[in-house]
Amino acid sequence: MGNCNVIDKKEEFQEAMQSIRNYEILDILGKGGFGKVFKVRRKKNNQLYAMKIMSKAKIIEKKCVASVLIEKNLLQQLHHPFIVNMHSAFQDRENLYLVLDLLNGGDLRYHLFKNKRFSEEEAQFFAACIVVSLEYLHQNGIIHRDLKPENLVFDEQGYLRLTDLGIARVWRPDNASDTSGTPGYMAPEVMCKQRHGIAVDFFALGVILYECMLGKRPYVGKTRLEIREQILSKQIQIKRSQLPVAWSIEAGDFINQLIQRKPENRLGTDNPSDVKNHPWFSSFDWEMLLKKKYNPPYYPKKFKGYEGSLEDTMEDDNDKKFILLRNNTLCEQFNVYCYNPEGCIKK
Repeated sequence: MGNCNVIDKKEEFQEAMQSIRNYEILDILGKGGFGKVFKVRRKKNNQLYAMKIMSKAKIIEKKCVASVLIEKNLLQQLHHPFIVNMHSAFQDRENLYLVLDLLNGGDLRYHLFKNKRFSEEEAQFFAACIVVSLEYLHQNGIIHRDLKPENLVFDEQGYLRLTDLGIARVWRPDNASDTSGTPGYMAPEVMCKQRHGIAVDFFALGVILYECMLGKRPYVGKTRLEIREQILSKQIQIKRSQLPVAWSIEAGDFINQLIQRKPENRLGTDNPSDVKNHPWFSSFDWEMLLKKKYNPPYYPKKFKGYEGSLEDTMEDDNDKKFILLRNNTLCEQFNVYCYNPEGCIKK
């Protein structure tokens, strides 16, 4: 009996320590700037998750340590049905591991590429999902700053959820002029390195809806400079003659108010509740959405992932990786990268 207790405690300790050995790698879901995302199964309870495996060397090389740590710290404090939530975070000598909700519907970028554009009913539902996720972040003082189709993922029911808080920030006056985001979705005040707040997320929402309606972004260009010049040269607005058949004037007005170049003219700047109270949503039931009682108008096919294993899909870094990882001062920056709701034991 005593030996059994010793074994049980050893297993509990190993589980609390957290390790890639506690998970079975099933499929490859995608690739990011620092590594890959895998579909995994936790051996203890057979639960399925998405796991981001990020190379420390690549993070150091790209000078993104602060962003990676900020994302983990923010996710540790947040939990909402319309964001992709974190379940645990751990590390080993070479990699960081982030365990997240598994969503099988693919991202909005994939579905935009496949469909080119969406119906008004579909776009309105997407917008509502995004609005409630942004509302939750903004109420917690967080600006996402990189809202784009790639960071919006469908669950199997057809609800969109927001992910990737890598460049999100808790708003403070001293970081209000940071320049971050993706050209094409970046608000003018960010591109011009001006002070900014939650209105930058509403601008990006407008761009996404413009794309859902017309199949293109309002401001396009091959470089950030080209996009910046377009934004500064003229204010794009959807004309009535441009509205697709079966799209309402209210939908066009909603998008036009979001893509205003001057933040003081943008919907949601003065009062974020103005976004939900716009006439386009006059008959929309927000409580029903939060309870996920809607029958989503767009049903994504299940994304099965790519066949493969951890060993044959993780890229080998060059010799620079080993040089970076031998630098203890650099590696010590990751010491706080640990989260386990069951108790985090640091190595």
